[in-house]
Amino acid sequence: MSHPSDASPLAGRTIAVTRAESQLAEARHLFERAGATVVDLPALVVTPPQSWGPLDDALEELDSFHWLVFSSGNGVEAVEQRLRRRGQSLAHRPASLKLAAVGRKTAAQLEALGAPADFVPPSFVAESLIDHFPVSGWGLRLLLPRVESGGRSLLAEAFGAAGSRVVEVAAYETACPQGLPSAAQLALNQGRIDAITFSSGKTVSHTCQLLAQAYGENWQQYLADIALVSIGPQTSQRCRELLGRLDGEANPHDLQGLVDACSLALAQRPPKQALAT
Repeated sequence: MSHPSDASPLAGRTIAVTRAESQLAEARHLFERAGATVVDLPALVVTPPQSWGPLDDALEELDSFHWLVFSSGNGVEAVEQRLRRRGQSLAHRPASLKLAAVGRKTAAQLEALGAPADFVPPSFVAESLIDHFPVSGWGLRLLLPRVESGGRSLLAEAFGAAGSRVVEVAAYETACPQGLPSAAQLALNQGRIDAITFSSGKTVSHTCQLLAQAYGENWQQYLADIALVSIGPQTSQRCRELLGRLDGEANPHDLQGLVDACSLALAQRPPKQALAT
């Protein structure tokens, strides 16, 4: 009897996933369910911000905000952690404070905390949140927890232009790992990887950095026949800037969309034959 995944376009394929090591489990599960072999290539390390002060100060006056807007699960985790240190939680936030979440996974994290989002945009990108926000931004006070460096200020700029008073605070930082995991480097050396998936602009930048560190100035040749697949428009733009091409983009812009985009990108490509060792 054949295994259900045998009929999958990803059966027999090897996919490298660049998400932070602490966030690989869900992506691994989805790709393996689709029949793929997963190689962990974590290109992010999630760390605390340089100082918790600005976030803690903002949380101290949480009842003065109308909306708390989360653009990532890392932000949800950081805010909940800091609230619990104060004996509070998102589930028991001020009654006047509404929650918005960009992305299905971010919304699911809020749901799991007993604090379901009041608004989730139809498309999982920042622009969709702005375009579909349920009320006028005029006069609103918004708190936006975000990555400390390298993130986008699009949300803050757009809400500011709409007349909102926006407070952006660093809730976490993301850095580049020290090097490629040995299993990922071996898979690259052997030519076994069919596709690499990127879940943020930083995962693209850091992957380039890790490959250059491992292989020197000719690092791009190791990607020559590997499909490059992105989770969304901004990540795709970074792929084109740093890697010169893109072979697929998730739609919707979430992990299941990434799996489906890999299937499409690889549909016309023969499976890799590993080099003899």
